Amino acid sequence: MKMLIEGFMVMLGKAPVRPDRYTPEAEALLAAKRTPEAREARKRMIAEEKAAKHKNHFWRNWRWVSIILVNLLFVLSYRIDIQVVEGALTGSRFVGFHMADLNSALQVMLAYKHVVINLVIGTSTVLFLWWLFGGRSFCAWVCPYHLLAEIAEQLHLKLAARGLVKDHPLHRGTRTVLYVVFALLAVITGYTVFEFISPVGILSRAFTYGFSLALLWVGFLLVIEVIYSRRFWCRYICPIGMTYGVVGAFSPVKVTYDMEKCLHEGECRKVCMVPHVLSMTRMGYAEDAKMDIGADCTRCGMCVEVCPTKALKFEVKGLSKLL
Repeated sequence: MKMLIEGFMVMLGKAPVRPDRYTPEAEALLAAKRTPEAREARKRMIAEEKAAKHKNHFWRNWRWVSIILVNLLFVLSYRIDIQVVEGALTGSRFVGFHMADLNSALQVMLAYKHVVINLVIGTSTVLFLWWLFGGRSFCAWVCPYHLLAEIAEQLHLKLAARGLVKDHPLHRGTRTVLYVVFALLAVITGYTVFEFISPVGILSRAFTYGFSLALLWVGFLLVIEVIYSRRFWCRYICPIGMTYGVVGAFSPVKVTYDMEKCLHEGECRKVCMVPHVLSMTRMGYAEDAKMDIGADCTRCGMCVEVCPTKALKFEVKGLSKLL
């Protein structure tokens, strides 16, 4: 429970800190890793791994396919009238069942100041779905802006490597403050203010119903992410991910960490979209020998791809041990 609460606090903006105490197993592992022999062995293994320069994009490729197919289903259902999915990601019907984005439903209820039955039905369906998959998996596996932002991030990194741009990180607590601000604006104005500026809804509606001037706003956000602040919208602004993070924190699907296998070379944190969730991979930051990655994890799988020793992997609680 303590680790779960800590995961929530980090998601809200708290900086990860070195624990003041460790489990006996973790303490023994740390002592063993800090011996001169273990340090030299780890340095050698890290050097060998970097020399190999292998690339594995298994999870990334499947995520991109998932994002494209889910959004394409909305487009085709509308364009050729097959009526499998009606609406957009913010609110839809899937073969007759109501589906509603959790954050959008909350905004609507706050704006109208009463509980809408169809939204309750829709959110219950979606809540179960994203509880099952866990973390902020909506962001990595469905969100159309996420795919564009991932491409923008790669461009940012290439420009940064040439010294043409520099990342300007914001405080992660900004997202928590804005979550409250958007909720208050919905209550005060009676409008779902966030939905007007959410690139998720803008893109989903544009793909299905046609382009609009709102796409200029999406383009502006992507320019910011390329030239000024890496992952600006997803890391520091968007409340959608936080909503799903709360729900997905209790999921049976986890990315787990095994300290005994870890080289602590930091490659996982370099590729992670939310590197604060991998703070335990730093030497001395893991309270226990085996831990679950926190609530803000997008389940993108990129840390799993780059980890040379399989210290990070996907697990299904209660099922993985049976396989």
